[in-house]
Amino acid sequence: MADTNPKPITLAALREHFYSAVVCDALDSIGYRNQSPRVRLEPLTTNTVLVGRAKTTLWVDMAHEDRKPYELELRAVDSCSPDDILVAAAGGSLRSGIWGELLTTAVCNRGCVGAIVDGASRDVRQIRALGFPIFARGVSPYDSKDRQRVVDLDVPVEIGGVAISPGDLIVADEDGVVPAAVEDEVVRLAWTKVHSENEVRDAIRGGMGAIEAFATYGVL
Repeated sequence: MADTNPKPITLAALREHFYSAVVCDALDSIGYRNQSPRVRLEPLTTNTVLVGRAKTTLWVDMAHEDRKPYELELRAVDSCSPDDILVAAAGGSLRSGIWGELLTTAVCNRGCVGAIVDGASRDVRQIRALGFPIFARGVSPYDSKDRQRVVDLDVPVEIGGVAISPGDLIVADEDGVVPAAVEDEVVRLAWTKVHSENEVRDAIRGGMGAIEAFATYGVL
């Protein structure tokens, strides 16, 4: 008898099996064809697949003295939960390194699993030693004080024209960053495709041609 109450697929299972391209394919199949930002967010510190839930912050550039420096970014850090990914939407600005070692250490204490920075990071060597995944536009040694600041948190943001809302599932690796707002259906479709691709890979390794494999399995 079919299981009418299948067990949910955990984030731990997604980290073991998922990658950004297969999630993009699942999104494509249900009409979400512009769901990965077409900007290069470089994996600066690790080559692992990052899977977690968006904790959003909105950043702006500034050129005056900040009378309450770091106020909202520290509030965001202290309100992180296990499995969060800190999303810093800074419009691609490289004015300063808005993410660094001390923020990394603080969010690690809260169970945060990585950061997506639409801007620059710093302290890359130290963060790499911590094994904390960061995806960013680039690097900068400049401190964010009086250069950039958080103006809002836990709000919908955009990176490269793609909307990211608080709590959205995010999958990121060397190919790109993919927020999956339509989570349940996408996870189910991507899970099926991952395991189908394993069959195709085994068939091709066993000598089956690519045309025959696609005709047999319908997966590429």
